[in-house]
Amino acid sequence: MTNPVVEAILKRRTIREYKDTPLSREILQTLLDCAMWAPSGRNSQPCHVRVIKDKSLLKELDTDFWNKVGRGTPAYTKCDVNPVYQGAPSLFLIYTPTEDPMNSGLAAENIAIAAEGLGLGSCIIASVGSLLKAEEGEKWKKIIDIPEDFKFQIAVAVGEKAEDPAPKERHPENFRIVEAE
Repeated sequence: MTNPVVEAILKRRTIREYKDTPLSREILQTLLDCAMWAPSGRNSQPCHVRVIKDKSLLKELDTDFWNKVGRGTPAYTKCDVNPVYQGAPSLFLIYTPTEDPMNSGLAAENIAIAAEGLGLGSCIIASVGSLLKAEEGEKWKKIIDIPEDFKFQIAVAVGEKAEDPAPKERHPENFRIVEAE
């Protein structure tokens, strides 16, 4: 079956190497719109999404992250060479009023799939939560204008791909159609 949405889903890979090219405001707004239109339980629309695209803020976030977790901590894939935002020019941060992995996950997936459909790469990042869920993360809520009582859920790095990784093995035996005999 050929369909551009299905193709984007099947083609998407986690990207950890990005070109140093800023994304346009139009592309960032398109990705924010895709997050906004993600389904949510009872149409609650709880997600607040912010994009950090300023290089100095991204570097400050990385410094704060490492000050929190410690440099010797194996925090994420390629942590020995990449910053926590994987060197992408844009980092989407998703917050909700309560712990909400379902709704924030749907928003993150929409961002990642839309990025692929636009020819961009993405990396869904949970490790930055070590900083943003901690007391030290309160500073970042103020910087990006998030309500004080909201909780960080997940981040998505997005940018132009500087790598083309091969697909990783899948386990098709875990996915079945159940039919009555």
